[in-house]
Amino acid sequence: MEQVGHPTPYAERVLDLVERIPPGMVMSYGDIAEYLGEGGPRQVGRVMSTWGGGVPWWRVVHADGTAPPGHERRCLESWGAERTPLRGVRVDMRAARWDGKP
Repeated sequence: MEQVGHPTPYAERVLDLVERIPPGMVMSYGDIAEYLGEGGPRQVGRVMSTWGGGVPWWRVVHADGTAPPGHERRCLESWGAERTPLRGVRVDMRAARWDGKP
């Protein structure tokens, strides 16, 4: 069952980090967990699927640069608008990965 209500403290930290990813850059689910020093890719994915609609969710991708399943078209549109470096229909992780530093 989907969680409702307010995000957990962990979810708030994930969402705050996602909001700081600059346009044209991305982080993988695992990158976010590693940056925060807690959780893992699945936990980040759960946060994004439950509460991520209000943040630039298209900037969070799988480690291979692919979009979340079912969101490929919308991601490609957003990536194109932000000029995110691509390799075909995937994000070029070498060029677009954000390390969390300003």
